Amino acid sequence: MAIEKYRLPLLDVENVLPMLNKIALLGGLDDAQLYAVFRMLETEHYNKGEFIFRQGGAPSHIRIVLKGLVHIIENVDGTPLELFEFAAGDCFGETSVIAIHPHTANALAMEETELMVIPREKLFALYDSNPKLFGMLMMNIAREACRRLNKTEDIMLRYALSGKRGNR
Repeated sequence: MAIEKYRLPLLDVENVLPMLNKIALLGGLDDAQLYAVFRMLETEHYNKGEFIFRQGGAPSHIRIVLKGLVHIIENVDGTPLELFEFAAGDCFGETSVIAIHPHTANALAMEETELMVIPREKLFALYDSNPKLFGMLMMNIAREACRRLNKTEDIMLRYALSGKRGNR
């Protein structure tokens, strides 16, 4: 069972807003929309080697790396396969949150890591309170999911080909 992290509201608007402009998930948002997203953000801290979430766990937050390094590792028949590496400015966990589907992989902090998080309930509350922003975020999440799916297909193909070569 996962231990629930203590989260704090994000207060450093001057330093964070410029970074938000560079995050693909938030692409195309105007200043008012970015500020609305900023007000939803909370922070989490993870130590090196600490799991952020585990494969099969319930999704609760979209996470953005503020500092540190996160690896996404899927266990396939007991074999860990490293799929992605996320660094400052990268976003992860969004597809599980939107799909309301258990996480398909583990997220592991590879060093001291600070995350900005958007709680699922705050994101879905935008549907009623700010449907235009909600729609833009959903479109950006869909685009990012498509990009990541293409990368995942390439990674899995490389794993499959390296396994076949090893069996010869």
